[in-house]
Amino acid sequence: MNILEILKVIIIGIVEGITEWLPISSTGHMILIDELIRLNASTEFKSMFMVVIQLGAILAVVVLYFKKLNPFSRGKSSKMRRLTIELWKKIIIACLPAAMLGFLIDDWLDAHLYNGFVVSMALIIYGILFIMIENSNKKRIDSIRSVHAIDYQTALFIGFFQVLALIPGTSRSGATIIGGMILGASRAVSAEFSFFLSIPIMFGASLLKLVKFGFHYTAAEVVYLLLGMIVAFVVSVFSISFLLNWIKKNDFKFFGYYRIGLGLIVLVWYFVSSLMG
Repeated sequence: MNILEILKVIIIGIVEGITEWLPISSTGHMILIDELIRLNASTEFKSMFMVVIQLGAILAVVVLYFKKLNPFSRGKSSKMRRLTIELWKKIIIACLPAAMLGFLIDDWLDAHLYNGFVVSMALIIYGILFIMIENSNKKRIDSIRSVHAIDYQTALFIGFFQVLALIPGTSRSGATIIGGMILGASRAVSAEFSFFLSIPIMFGASLLKLVKFGFHYTAAEVVYLLLGMIVAFVVSVFSISFLLNWIKKNDFKFFGYYRIGLGLIVLVWYFVSSLMG
């Protein structure tokens, strides 16, 4: 363990904290950042590390929305407790498709899809979709303007969109936000529900990676994990606030253009690396 590796972990944590919540693909950025600043650790540890530090980002949602997500918060009426419990049921239902499929094909995804070409294509395709959806929604009146107004069927359909995020470069938040908007939810509701879906899905993904890696770490690996999670948590608090403020005044087309631009850069980088390799 040295200062350079600590700085790498901090950078990775910052990237995770920013990209986990913005619809620009955290997994895609994490793959790319690993190509640029390779952490001096085993391949197995890095594969686990890149997923588990997302727990820090997820804890930011838990902290920021603790009262809203806790059915037993003081001051809540019996009706709000019931609505909160129902919201959790909808969250679990929405997480089932991606959780089940992810468990079955996790190793295959790692072996075949975690590369620059797949990331670039996903960035570009979903960037175009964001722009198309925003253009088509200019005059639409949103039918769902509260997370509590999402019914069980809509929650399940949003969960099917989340399955698309198993492809690196797609963006879990991006896929679920697009799904929510297509199904009639406002940008704010789609983003908020996407935040909530991250809690069980990322806890599950992290647990799966931890079990596969085994619970044997060097002192340096423990420091890397804890530091990465702490940095991701702090940055996530600001990222979530930024996104919620952004969508009050802006649409998602900026992120669509960003994805397309980044995707083209990654595509060129991938082909150049392939030719040189």
